[in-house]
Amino acid sequence: MSRRLTNLALLALLAVAGTTGLLAYGVGTPDPATAVTVLHGLAGLAILTLIPWKQGIVRRGLARTRARKGRDAGIALAVLVPLSIFAGLVHAVGGWRPYVGLFPLQVHVGAAVAAVPFAVWHVLARQQRPRRTDLSRRTAVRALAIGAGGGAILFASEGAAALLGNSRLGGGRRQTGSHEVGSGDPAAMPVTNWFTDPVPSVDPATWRLHLVGRDVTRDELDAGDRVTATLDCTGGWYASQDWSGTRLDRLLPALRADQSIDVVSVTGYRRRYPARDAPRLLLATRAGGQPLSRGHGFPVRLVAPGRRGFWWVKWVDRVEVVDEPWWWQLPAPPT
Repeated sequence: MSRRLTNLALLALLAVAGTTGLLAYGVGTPDPATAVTVLHGLAGLAILTLIPWKQGIVRRGLARTRARKGRDAGIALAVLVPLSIFAGLVHAVGGWRPYVGLFPLQVHVGAAVAAVPFAVWHVLARQQRPRRTDLSRRTAVRALAIGAGGGAILFASEGAAALLGNSRLGGGRRQTGSHEVGSGDPAAMPVTNWFTDPVPSVDPATWRLHLVGRDVTRDELDAGDRVTATLDCTGGWYASQDWSGTRLDRLLPALRADQSIDVVSVTGYRRRYPARDAPRLLLATRAGGQPLSRGHGFPVRLVAPGRRGFWWVKWVDRVEVVDEPWWWQLPAPPT
């Protein structure tokens, strides 16, 4: 394959892998999650099939005595992209566990994010323009071969994961790619927070939930509404628990369809939900029949079935009704 086509194929695959990786953080329900994560895996693993061609390009570039524009960015990408793919494979096959103090998914995401500015730099410095002649039967066959190569690696990795009990098909991994940890046992469930949030110390004697103009005590929220829901953390694990507390729609006034609900933590973390979600949202005071621990959101956390973990606001302090649309917020909070 020519240098230009190799670079164009890598650029397209990196774009698909990056886009699906971002989408995977927001998709919490099974059907779209399966499509997104499978496409993410295929794009990432297909990159590996282009390594033989890219190695030749890199060797010729390094052999030149005079450095060309984008050379340093290319070297950085040659390190970060394979590192991200390898870490993703380790997460998928090996389960949710740390290695030398780091979880593979942290390395996978961190290397991918670090690669973005180098990719932009490299593309701008070494532009490869598509041509009409690229739309040929030979190019289509090559694209199918690259996809088949990625699929073969994906199939092999799922086989290895199955041997270790971590296969998606065998139930060891959820459709989002998360591994089961602590289902039915809240004490065994990992404590993971948004990256800027510490675990606060909340005094239950003085704590009050500020809810649309009135204050509510924790005892008033311990009403016995129950739901079995799966907390699927973007850190790569999930746990299904029996949550109990009070459904949010029991506490709110009648809402217009164009209104939204802001749920705010004592740390300042907030998420916004459409009014139609109110009957499905639970202000939970207990998990598995026991009061929430500090790390899991004591005194009250939000349970948002069908949404990824960063929507499950912990240490809830305020609930507000606002007129802005629910989607008028960042896809993931910056703090």
